[in-house]
Amino acid sequence: MLKKLFRCGKPVQWDILEKETVDEIIFRTTKLRNRVMLELMARGGMRIGEVLNLTPKDIDEQKLTITDPKSGKEIEVVFIPRRLATRLKDYIGMKGIKPGEKIFPITYSAARVMSKKAGLLVGVQLRPHDLRRHAATYASRSGIPIEIVSKVILRHSNLATTQRYLGKIQDAEAKRWIENLYS
Repeated sequence: MLKKLFRCGKPVQWDILEKETVDEIIFRTTKLRNRVMLELMARGGMRIGEVLNLTPKDIDEQKLTITDPKSGKEIEVVFIPRRLATRLKDYIGMKGIKPGEKIFPITYSAARVMSKKAGLLVGVQLRPHDLRRHAATYASRSGIPIEIVSKVILRHSNLATTQRYLGKIQDAEAKRWIENLYS
């Protein structure tokens, strides 16, 4: 009887956004603050809480230091593309944000609403974590080894956690990879 009561549910399979959709969401977002936040999640694989806690002193070129991360470690490091790092620094300079101040001083709820509105611009139901999942799936499908996706992009301690993030592979994509591998 207890087995029936406490049965584990089926694992959740999320819809994974395609790169073109994510690019359109980002580029249709007109407010610079929101655009940079979306890019940090989609291109850096950051959690929304990590984005909201960023300060200018956490930035060293393309390397962001996350203090007090979800993992329980003392710090974690996130690497972002050069263009995004430049946009982030320009935003900080434009707003005159001091080294110890939060770059994005909004609440978690406001960030969720911002993400949802950004998704609606292109007709997609978007949650902040969808962009993190996109970062992992896009990297994996671009040929990045799963160990790098897990340890560097998502900063997971367990590879199984990363595997749950990755979307299902469609038949057409599987065929394309097999052709690329053996042709």
